[in-house]
Amino acid sequence: MLRKTSTIAIFAALFLVLAVGIAGAQDVTELKILWAEWDPANYLQEIGNRYADETGITVTVIQEPWGSFYDLMAAEWAAKGDAYDMVVGDSQWIGQGVEQGHYMELTDFFVENGIQDTVTPATLQFYGEYPANSGKYWAFPTEGDAVGWAYRKDLFEDPDNMAAFEAQYGYALAVPETWMQLRDIAEFFTRPDDNLYGIGVYTQIDYDGLTMGYENAMFSWGVNWQDQDNQVLGVVNSDQAVEALEFYRGLYQFAPPGTNNAFFAEMNDVFINGQAAMIMNYFAFFPALDNPGVNPFAEVTGYFATPVGPYGDRYTALGGQGLSVLNYISDERKQASQDFIKWFASEDVQKQWAEVGGYTCNVNVLESEEFLGNTPYNPAFADSMTFVKDFWNIPQFGELLEPVQRNLHAYVVGGEGTAKEALDNTALEQYQILVDSGVLSE
Repeated sequence: MLRKTSTIAIFAALFLVLAVGIAGAQDVTELKILWAEWDPANYLQEIGNRYADETGITVTVIQEPWGSFYDLMAAEWAAKGDAYDMVVGDSQWIGQGVEQGHYMELTDFFVENGIQDTVTPATLQFYGEYPANSGKYWAFPTEGDAVGWAYRKDLFEDPDNMAAFEAQYGYALAVPETWMQLRDIAEFFTRPDDNLYGIGVYTQIDYDGLTMGYENAMFSWGVNWQDQDNQVLGVVNSDQAVEALEFYRGLYQFAPPGTNNAFFAEMNDVFINGQAAMIMNYFAFFPALDNPGVNPFAEVTGYFATPVGPYGDRYTALGGQGLSVLNYISDERKQASQDFIKWFASEDVQKQWAEVGGYTCNVNVLESEEFLGNTPYNPAFADSMTFVKDFWNIPQFGELLEPVQRNLHAYVVGGEGTAKEALDNTALEQYQILVDSGVLSE
C-alpha cells in the first residue's frame, strides 16, 4: 500500500511540474531578441510580428549598432542578465558563449524536432555546433551569409572587350571559374585613365575586414587556420598560404584608389560609382546593388560564387549568424524561446524568411525554384552556402584575429616585407596565444 501510494505521489508530482512548466511557457507574453542594427534584423521583426499574430506572444527585436553589438552582449553575459531571451550572435562568438555558460544547449531540442537536418551541413557546423564535430548544438542557423561577387555584365559582354580579352589571354571573357581567370579579368579591366579598375577586395584593418577577404583565397588554396590538433605553426604560414597571400596582394594592385581600408560599404560604393568591374562582398549587401534607385548599373549587374583555387579547392568566407537562447532567463522563457525557434525553423516560415529578405539556410528552400528565381544573386548564394568556412570560434578568437589583421594589412596594403614574413609572424603570435590559453602545450 505504501509503495503504491508513493508511486501515485510521484506521478502526481511529475504531472504538477509538467503542468506548471506548460502554464509558465504560456504565461510568457513577450520574447526579446538582441541583434545588430541592419536590414536582416528588420526582416526578423517582420517575421516576429507574424508569430505574434499566430500565438499572441510579442517578439521584439532589439537592434544595437555593429560597433557596440558585441560589447553590449558581453556586458550582459558578464552580469548574467536576463534582459534578452535570445541573441542572433556572430558565428565566432559561439565558443565563448558555450564555454563560459552563456548559451543554452539545444542538442536534444534539435534532435527531437529534426531541426539539425533542415539546414545545410556547413551552416549547422559553423553557426550551431561546438566544439567542432561534437554533435552538440547551441544555435539555429538564422542569417546565412558568405562572400560572393558582383560584376558588370555590360563590360563583360561588350563585343570589343570580349575580342580584346581573348586576343590578350587566349580564352573567352566570361564569369571566372578559377582564381587565375579572376586575376586576368581584374588586370584587363584596370584602366586608370578611364577611372575604371578591375576588382574591389576587402582591406579594412578594423576587426576582421581584411581577414574575411583573404580567407576566400586562403581556403581556396587548401589552407586552414589550424590542423586537427589546433596547431598553427606550419599551417597558417605554409607554402600554399604564402602563395594565397601573395595572390591576394596581387589582386589589390587592381583595386580602385582609396580602398586601402575598405569593407562592405566601400565595396558597394566603388561598384555603384562605376569604378570597379567586379567586387567581393557579403551577399547580405547585394540587395542594394539590385535596386535601380541605388545602383545605376542594377540592370546589368551579375553575381557569381567564389571560384576554384589552383589545387582544386573551393571555399568562401562565412558571414551570418545563428540564433541562441541565453542561459540566464527563466525556464519558462527558455521553453517559450524554443517554441519560437521550432516555429521559425519550419520550412513554411523559412520560405517566408527568404521572401522578406532573410538569408535562409534551409536545404529545401535553398534548392527550390522559387528561391533561386527570386533575386539574381540567390543562385550564387545557394551555391556558396554549401562550401563556406570560418575563422576560429573558440573564446580566444579576438586575440587570434588581431595579429592576422595587423600583419596582413602591413603586407597587403602597406607593402611591408614579404608574404612569408607576414604569415610567419602571424603564426608565431597565434601559437603563443594558444599556448598561454592552454589550447596548445609547448
